[in-house]
Amino acid sequence: MSPTTVDEEKPIRSLIPVRMDRMPWSRFHWMVILGLGTAWILDGLEIQIVASGGYAKSLDMNATEIGLTATIYLVGQVAGALFFGRLTDKLGRKRLFVLTLALYLVGSAAAGLAPNVWIFWFFRFVSGMGIGGEYSAINSAIDELMPGKYRGRVDLAINGTYWAGAMIGSLASFYFLDTERFGENVGWRIAFFIGPVLGLGIIYLRRHIPESPRWLVTHGRGEEAEAIVSRIEHDVAAQGHQLPHLEDSQGWWIKAHEGVTFKQLRYVFLKLYPTRTFLGLTLMITQSFLYNAIFFTSATVLQHFYGKTSSSAALYFFPFAIGNLAGPLLLGRLFDTVGRRKMIGGSYALAAVVLFLSAVLFKADVLTAGTHTLLWCISFFFASAGASAGYLTVSEIFPLEVRGQAISYFFSIAQLFGALGPVIFGALIGEGTARGPLFWGYVMASAIMLFGGLVAFKFGVDAEGKALEDIAPPLSTYDEQGNQLTKLPV
Repeated sequence: MSPTTVDEEKPIRSLIPVRMDRMPWSRFHWMVILGLGTAWILDGLEIQIVASGGYAKSLDMNATEIGLTATIYLVGQVAGALFFGRLTDKLGRKRLFVLTLALYLVGSAAAGLAPNVWIFWFFRFVSGMGIGGEYSAINSAIDELMPGKYRGRVDLAINGTYWAGAMIGSLASFYFLDTERFGENVGWRIAFFIGPVLGLGIIYLRRHIPESPRWLVTHGRGEEAEAIVSRIEHDVAAQGHQLPHLEDSQGWWIKAHEGVTFKQLRYVFLKLYPTRTFLGLTLMITQSFLYNAIFFTSATVLQHFYGKTSSSAALYFFPFAIGNLAGPLLLGRLFDTVGRRKMIGGSYALAAVVLFLSAVLFKADVLTAGTHTLLWCISFFFASAGASAGYLTVSEIFPLEVRGQAISYFFSIAQLFGALGPVIFGALIGEGTARGPLFWGYVMASAIMLFGGLVAFKFGVDAEGKALEDIAPPLSTYDEQGNQLTKLPV
């Protein structure tokens, strides 16, 4: 029997997790980033194109129905995350990150061809399901394929590319919705095909990305895992990298584990790791509320309080997006060196302080549209890094067997709370005649983010540089005497 094959009767020692964690950086890891790290670009692209509302006249939609279109997409994301999150843990990462992308491609392209609003809404829901499923499958796969030394910066950079997609979507809307270039019923349909065209190239790349060897070895498919890791190591060595020397004693005793019941899942979240559950929920909910509250009302604030037109207000989106993209890219390395706890807590806290400062200056009526946007850029430079680290945290602090479901549940709960942000802030803006109500809204958002930062400082997990198995041992691991390390309820 191969030393990495999992037997159904007894646990076998496997070096697969350690070999993946200690792997030198190589072309393989760049391929994973290019193939899997594009889901957020597509999401940002979709949100921005839908927000443009270019389809409204063709489909005879009013303002309420345009807003409902965004809601349907978000509901689809939640449904996709919950449904495909469980399948990600049960069927594997590779099957799901191919299936969910294909679902998105079909949904987005079909929406671009929709003859009426009902068919349009149906396929917006379908494309939302695809992107929601992507969040679970992709985060799980990336973390399990990346060496622990680089996991933080890679996750942050990939999550931050949402804003690159948003900028592409904004430029596409500006170009394709210009009725001097394209007919009113044509331009928006072309725009909806940008994502699918990009996705076709991504699907090609994903065909060459293997299943997570870590997932395989915990599901009794050790020989497949061994073949994949050996192939990667061969390519790494051929590129001139030195593979680390590992001792058998560094291996993990693993026995096949085909999944967890909902009772066992509840036990993991509420009994085994209650503090981590509180941490993950806090980070995800607080950043979701902040983003939705500010992002979806920023243009309205610029119009009502600074006299900008809807067209000119849209131009202020680009510096806002650049700040959000720059944060994870520039600060990501520090999450692997300075550490998760300090950087997540610090990012949330700094974002809160700058947002509070902007609230005070806004109430004093000493800001211009430019200076207010600049303060938003600074605040979200830090908030974006912290928000991306929220996804990283949820992905790495729970055992492999529930990783996909952890991401899906926490993402879905955060979306529900985040949906309250635009509603509350929209009501506070009102007719734009008084600054007091919105000032208190900004203060509330600052306090919420500060609370998230304090929770990270207090309960954060020092996961930097550690193997996933050292942070949260898989439920299928045993000691040398054959005793299961984590006892689950039957």
